[in-house]
Amino acid sequence: MSAHPPTRPAASGEAIASPASPEATASPEAAEPARPAEPARPAEPAKPAEPAEVRRFWQALGLPGLVDVHTHFMPERVLRKVWAYFDALGPLTGGVEWPITYRREEAGRVALLRAFGVRAFTAMLYPHKPGMARWLNDWAAGFARRTPDCLHTSTLFPEPGAAAYVREAVEQGTRVFKAHVQVGAYDPSDEALDACWGLLAEAGVPVVVHCGSGPAPGKYTGPGPVARVLARHPRLRLVVAHMGMPEYEDFVDLAERYREVRLDTTMAFTGFSERMAPFPRRALPRLAALGDRVLLGTDFPNIPYPYAHQLDALAGLGLGDDWLRAVCHDNAARLFALPDTPEPAA
Repeated sequence: MSAHPPTRPAASGEAIASPASPEATASPEAAEPARPAEPARPAEPAKPAEPAEVRRFWQALGLPGLVDVHTHFMPERVLRKVWAYFDALGPLTGGVEWPITYRREEAGRVALLRAFGVRAFTAMLYPHKPGMARWLNDWAAGFARRTPDCLHTSTLFPEPGAAAYVREAVEQGTRVFKAHVQVGAYDPSDEALDACWGLLAEAGVPVVVHCGSGPAPGKYTGPGPVARVLARHPRLRLVVAHMGMPEYEDFVDLAERYREVRLDTTMAFTGFSERMAPFPRRALPRLAALGDRVLLGTDFPNIPYPYAHQLDALAGLGLGDDWLRAVCHDNAARLFALPDTPEPAA
């Protein structure tokens, strides 16, 4: 058993997975001067002991810190629309009360991740319509330049010119892509994306894909469309967001079939997710066997519970400290070639 059992009950606002339409009103026009923001629910201030609690977790494992492959940074005006969507209890949140735990300015969010000891994180951003991806990529490139511990993140959409801006992003040194099948409402096996997947597979750039049907199914969610992509591009480094919730075992199947498929833990195993879409305990041995291809993800800052709860939930699976070390740091550190990364045990 792990030396780090869960330390708190689930918060009442925990939810099944990242809601799917956060940028429903965002577009390149977001670069225009912002109109007065609508009143937002205040976030609870971070407890002074919270960073120390997170640091104790990874220090007890003998790690140099955490690597979180699923955190959201995006233009501030866009992010505020994301938060407004959560506040409105939209249909894709299931009408669940969803307080944003880390509702604060960009600099404060970066500082908090650093205080937690997250040595590398991402800027997961994504379009919902044509014409947004290149603009978002330009913003993300600037964010990565001024935030060296952020893995330069890019995105894409099935549209004319997608292969060109994907190639540009790769040439500019992007480290990871984000695709959101649910928000974008597109088929990832769309012919317009085929060249993009080929470019990313050839370059070895991972792509985090929200392709599971949680919290609400979309026309192209589920394992089928992604399986078609992998059949054509078996070397694509595809990271299934949220463990593929709720089709967990179908996505474990894909990870077992394709060596470059990985799973991120975002919001999986947490209290509310377990109530709504529990991970089947019969699949835990398979998850243990995939221990070199499971990556820590959290959905920070948009989670409705403390950051440490995700860590406690992973520890509570009882898969052992070696598994936790791999998931919380070593697997992603190797994937992204972070310095001073230990080799896997023989």
